[in-house]
Amino acid sequence: MSGQLMRIAARTVRISHRALGTAATTTGKEVAMEQPQKDKIYPKIGNRDVVGYGFNGTGSYADREEFPCPAIRFKENTPDVLALRMKEKGDWKKLTLEEKKELYRASFCQTFAEMKAPTGEWKSVTAAVLLALSVSAWFIMWMKTYVYLPMPRTLTAEWQHEMGDRMLNQRQGRVTGFTSNYDLEKGQWK
Repeated sequence: MSGQLMRIAARTVRISHRALGTAATTTGKEVAMEQPQKDKIYPKIGNRDVVGYGFNGTGSYADREEFPCPAIRFKENTPDVLALRMKEKGDWKKLTLEEKKELYRASFCQTFAEMKAPTGEWKSVTAAVLLALSVSAWFIMWMKTYVYLPMPRTLTAEWQHEMGDRMLNQRQGRVTGFTSNYDLEKGQWK
């Protein structure tokens, strides 16, 4: 994968688009940028090269797996980076591994392996969820202790049993109600 990224980096770093006032398209052809577009993009990006369309066509940098070529380079043009870019126009076999890595880091912030690496964010999310659950539990206990009245005795099973006996003795709902399922002669439920 790094060989493919190096080829992409080599293709995108060939021409300093800022000096030429152009932007590369996905076909590799250069298209001249309009002056209003330059005036809008360049004050925000500083001394960086515009090298492609990017994620959404704006002059911004983002490391994304689904859009591997950002619109601008990661680092600004310094004399060291410009010297390396001039050297890369020649034979790549003459470049050392460190110089190739430095060229890559001037164009990109992260490799694909670094983008896919776990961040450990799940730990903070889990901690936040557990904290919210514990605060909620303490709040519920506080509400039951200090805010809510005690449960009325009419909700106990003993009270409900007494009310059922009273309804049977008063013969309430003999046709379709509560007592309709009770056999009064035998003294048991049907």
